[in-house]
Amino acid sequence: MKLRRLLNMTISEVAYRGRKEISKRFDRLGVTGGMDRVSDALVGKPARMLLEDFGRVAPARFFEGVVDDVTPHRIAQHMRESYDETVTVADAVCRLRFDLPGHQGLTFGDPVDWHLDPIAGRRAPRVHWSRLNPLDATSVGDSKVTWELNRHQWLVRLGAAYRLTGDERYAQTFAEHVGAWMRANPPGVGINWTSSLEAGLRLISWCWAVFFFQGSKALSQELFEEMLEGIRVHASRVEKYLSYYFAPNTHLTGEALALFYAGTVFPELRSARRWRALGARILMEQLERQVLPDGVYFEQSTCYQRYTVETYLHFMILAARNGVAIPPTMGERVQRLGDVLVALRRPDGSMPSIGDADGGWLLPLATREPDDFRGVFSTAAALFGRSDYAWAAGGLAPETAWLLGADGVKAFEGLRPAPPAAPASRLFPDGGLIVMRSGWNDDAHQLIFDVGPLGCPFSAGHGHADLLSIQCSVFGRPCLVDAGTYGYTAEPRWRDFFRGTAAHSTVMVDGLGQAVPVGPFKWDARPRARLHHWESTEGFDAAEASHDAYRRLADPVVHRRRVLFVKPGYWVVVDVLAGRAEHAVELRFQFAPIEVTVGPDLWARARVSEGRGLLIKPFASASLKGEVHEGDLVRMQGWVSPDYGRRRPAPALTYSAVTRLPLRIMTCLLPTEDLFAPPPTVTPILDKSNGLLGVALGDPASARDTN
Repeated sequence: MKLRRLLNMTISEVAYRGRKEISKRFDRLGVTGGMDRVSDALVGKPARMLLEDFGRVAPARFFEGVVDDVTPHRIAQHMRESYDETVTVADAVCRLRFDLPGHQGLTFGDPVDWHLDPIAGRRAPRVHWSRLNPLDATSVGDSKVTWELNRHQWLVRLGAAYRLTGDERYAQTFAEHVGAWMRANPPGVGINWTSSLEAGLRLISWCWAVFFFQGSKALSQELFEEMLEGIRVHASRVEKYLSYYFAPNTHLTGEALALFYAGTVFPELRSARRWRALGARILMEQLERQVLPDGVYFEQSTCYQRYTVETYLHFMILAARNGVAIPPTMGERVQRLGDVLVALRRPDGSMPSIGDADGGWLLPLATREPDDFRGVFSTAAALFGRSDYAWAAGGLAPETAWLLGADGVKAFEGLRPAPPAAPASRLFPDGGLIVMRSGWNDDAHQLIFDVGPLGCPFSAGHGHADLLSIQCSVFGRPCLVDAGTYGYTAEPRWRDFFRGTAAHSTVMVDGLGQAVPVGPFKWDARPRARLHHWESTEGFDAAEASHDAYRRLADPVVHRRRVLFVKPGYWVVVDVLAGRAEHAVELRFQFAPIEVTVGPDLWARARVSEGRGLLIKPFASASLKGEVHEGDLVRMQGWVSPDYGRRRPAPALTYSAVTRLPLRIMTCLLPTEDLFAPPPTVTPILDKSNGLLGVALGDPASARDTN
């Protein structure tokens, strides 16, 4: 396996990895070549950088809302919910209770054990970071849980609470924790130095903390110098081990942003100019590489698409504050990312999960559920002057006030929120996403048809085996959903389930997934999907696609799916399975945690609110068996994960048959105002050999043929 990987590498990658291995060995020996005190790393080598001098010149370099006096007052007066929530989170931190993705009020001991995963009860060894494998759950537990604490993003919530209230208790907690962390995590030692991205995110948090706590007695000259040295060490580590080949995705862009932060906010550091230039160059290059022409993020993940938008919003705002020129095409491409998210946004305002989601944020300035992107939309609306983003945001968000200050608030309030002028139904051809929706109103019907690849071109690590899957909202409420992610490394069986085919609304053959997982971020093969047809008119949307995942079977099977949306009322999904032998076929529908039943007549009823819901009925020449599974631990099905580390039962509807192929199944998805009224008449249309040609809805004499 290692030899095959080596043969697949370019010469530059082999050389880069070789240099990094040599660097690791020197680091382990303590030959770091750059661990000078910060006083020796300053331009001109002055005796010290005075906190008082920094406080006079540095605010103009940072985000306006953090350094002005207007933003805290505005939040206190006009965003009381945000004010109260920030104070509540900060109070919990003072009690050593931390809210991390999927976990509320988590404790890591008193004093805090910075190397602990309290969920698994495992403590990572305090050895040189290069001797640790962060994916080895038996040794370190779930490294993501430990890393989330050590990103120090809770420092930002403490800082925001300090700016809002002036309570020195928050500043004292900040000083105590930062000091304790530096003593417990000497450079290069332990789990918290294994990832360049994690070091970069912590660097960003420290930058925000330094500005939030300006003026507090807790931020003494000594602590300031220690943090400045820490920021230098973090930036040096990030620069030395950039994820050019390990994870050239949001890892690389997050690391580049951290370098840009360090180089821009602290230009007095000797390496600052190089960090700033390197960070900016990587961010400009990777935007072209990681964002497809249609605006879809190349890892096929709405979570990581949101991460990418956050990263570039921070970069563009910080660059503008510091007179760093960026090409106008950057703003255009970032807006393409935003346009995709607006199109995918459900009618109720939540964001559907596609691909992996880790529940994290670049910098959580407010507490939000993983599917709540309003803060991103609000800031993008103010920055780009976009009324449709303001509509998607549903109002000014506190994130916008902190990032853009009074000018950003004024810009947002000058917009007239309005839904997009673009058609409600559209295709994103490069990313392979199709949206069919009845309109932009909050009780609209929406279906998302995934005809894209399994993950990005170089790695499918964050992609799911969800080819030709659908998600659906009816009357504005989520109905058919992606099951989520749950976890990455701690529980491999659950990891494989949530990213597997059984957790998605598509077709399984012979009980097999579309791809076989190999470790937490790899697949043994990369099946391909292909879009054959897309058409959208005032009266209907129609799409057809296929994939080759089951060609690997002894009797190769090709799955072709057609989706027809008869506007504004219902969908017909046609699944054609081409093969020659007998196979077990499962047509699967994964629901949100709502009430779902299926009767002997195969009519399934899913209730989304009061009497409203979705009716489902398949028609096939073979006899089908309908079942609802919820919270099944034997085969593992009927589960969803609303956030990283959390799972709950949710109905999975299956229609199954063992039959000789080819097989054609036509399924009606009918939103209804009265879920328990008699279902409409659905008449199969058969050919002379009793093969299924189509269905007719309503009165057979006058109904439309949906073939």
